Amino acid sequence: MPRKHAILITAALAGAALGTVKAEDKMTITTERQTHPYVGMWVTDDNRVRHELLPDGRYDEARGTRESAYQGRYVVSGNHIDYWDDTGITADGEFVDDNTLHHGGMILRRQR
Repeated sequence: MPRKHAILITAALAGAALGTVKAEDKMTITTERQTHPYVGMWVTDDNRVRHELLPDGRYDEARGTRESAYQGRYVVSGNHIDYWDDTGITADGEFVDDNTLHHGGMILRRQR
């Protein structure tokens, strides 16, 4: 069974927009240590999108010169991956083989 880690995130939702963050604006997100062969860096052929799958169930995606453009958690089931961005956006993708990921209309390849 995967180990679970709780990450406390201070929500910058409506409370932050008003300049206050209350205890009820905080939430706990549980991530699982991932046990799959896809952990590592994935990049588009033009190197514009760099997508790192971390072993703690988090990802960090850079776009062009913008480092950490998207961050969040992910879960791999078989060759399918589901993403939950920290801002609430969801996405998914499919690993075609050990070196190719189709995600959001893009083809990413494992960086060696």
